[in-house]
Amino acid sequence: MAYTQASNKAVQKYNKKNYDDLRIRVKKGDGEIIKAHAAEMGESLNAFVTRAITETMQRDKSNDLESILND
Repeated sequence: MAYTQASNKAVQKYNKKNYDDLRIRVKKGDGEIIKAHAAEMGESLNAFVTRAITETMQRDKSNDLESILND
């Protein structure tokens, strides 16, 4: 099936409605290291970054709870 302007427009409309678009910048060379690691883990770059963010947020919340309990 050919990729037409209409299908491209439909995909863009769907993405705009269903996803937030975030940009990150990393130092030269780090991008390739991150991409290679994601590939080694069998993940897309997007899946790896999303997992890393989710796990960090969960860990941060756990640390916040621990600090409250230790006060």
